[in-house]
Amino acid sequence: MKRVSGVILLALVASCTAGPKYHLPASAVALKPAARTAFVNGGEAEFAQAPLPDHWWRLYDDDRLDSYVREALAANTDLRAADANLRRATFAIREAQAAKTVTSTLLASLVDTRQGIIFPFPDFNYLLGAALTYPLDLAGGLRRTIEAARADAASMEATRDQVRVTVAAAVARNYVAVCWANRSIAAAQYVVAVQSKTLEEVRRLFEGGRDTAFDVTRAQTAVEQSAAAIPPLIAQRQAALYALAALMGRPIANYPRELQDCSAPPRLRAPLPIGDGAALIRRRSDIRAAERGLAAATAKIGVQTALLYPQVTLAALAGPAGPFSPIGQGFSFGGAAGPIMLWVYPNRSAARARIAEAGATAQAAAAQFDGAVLTALQQTETALDAYVHEIAHNQELRRARDSAAKASGQAATLYRFGRTGLLDRLNAEANLATAETAVAASDASLADDQVSVFLALGGGWEPESPPAIAAPN
Repeated sequence: MKRVSGVILLALVASCTAGPKYHLPASAVALKPAARTAFVNGGEAEFAQAPLPDHWWRLYDDDRLDSYVREALAANTDLRAADANLRRATFAIREAQAAKTVTSTLLASLVDTRQGIIFPFPDFNYLLGAALTYPLDLAGGLRRTIEAARADAASMEATRDQVRVTVAAAVARNYVAVCWANRSIAAAQYVVAVQSKTLEEVRRLFEGGRDTAFDVTRAQTAVEQSAAAIPPLIAQRQAALYALAALMGRPIANYPRELQDCSAPPRLRAPLPIGDGAALIRRRSDIRAAERGLAAATAKIGVQTALLYPQVTLAALAGPAGPFSPIGQGFSFGGAAGPIMLWVYPNRSAARARIAEAGATAQAAAAQFDGAVLTALQQTETALDAYVHEIAHNQELRRARDSAAKASGQAATLYRFGRTGLLDRLNAEANLATAETAVAASDASLADDQVSVFLALGGGWEPESPPAIAAPN
């Protein structure tokens, strides 16, 4: 009767797996309808509700940018490290799975069994054998360990995907920075050319007795001030070129010199596709990493809970034994097979504390998952809002630049006919210089804001089978 009761007890233990079964908390932010709807700025004309493509940088239709991103994704050092970390996590799964397989052990011993106190004669006996053991994992501790390892590996894969997103965005940003610097250099050179023309005219008038040496000096100063803005722009362009080389895994001396002739930041030729909140939650790599971290933390509760129960292993042992000398005489061959139960009765207070600790870790992971979703939504809405308002800002700056150019031309004409003074002409040209610089900076901000939108949307990785975070039924 006791044997039957023991079998029933083992069967009951085997029918369950210790710890809670993982599922997203019903209160998770990712499941709330308000998090899965259209974005606040999604209705603007600059955006389309179409899904974001995997390779968003190809929307610029710029072959050189595409080639740089591909090179960076193949050789970037941060991405190589992330790939290595993912391989390590994959091997951790194999290690956890190996604990559920048959283990073989070879045994050999030599025992002195002599008796007596005064000058006893040695009496050695040997034992040779082979043992096979297989853990039954009745409480499911090994299954939970494998579950946790798989979730950790999936989280590491999502982290690797996030590195891909970051690298692609960094390449696009520095590409934009190079083109913006060239655009700004061209604008500064245009202003210098306008002011240099004014300087030549002032000198000619000075030589004719109309203007003074002070007028020449003021005109010369304006030219020099505008020219002084060019070297820092060249330095910024070089810094972006060096950054591109590092991102692409190149020695800095091999920076992409062919990009130095880029005349303007790339522009989209169609409204920017953004999707909605539900697509964002499925796509963002950091959200997936946090969700898999929550799954791993939940599984580790089961790992700790399983330690409360007996550990049962099937074992088989066979081999010869006998006197050491002469070997082969008087030996016997034996074996044994059956279950082995090991139950180190735990300090229940400590065991319960470890279970509670694992539970608290899971609660923290749930909070981090909610935080990842909220951060993603906040970053996306902020990026969309900044992009929309920068478009309006850029349009106003262009109108102001056109007005400044017109005023500069009018001042030049009035000065030529003696209707206004040199200071008015120089002020008009200074306003033109400021307006040209502002438009160039806004063009750069506009292109950078586009990259910020793509980065916030989380595109740029290509998983084989992305885990879906489904809405509740």
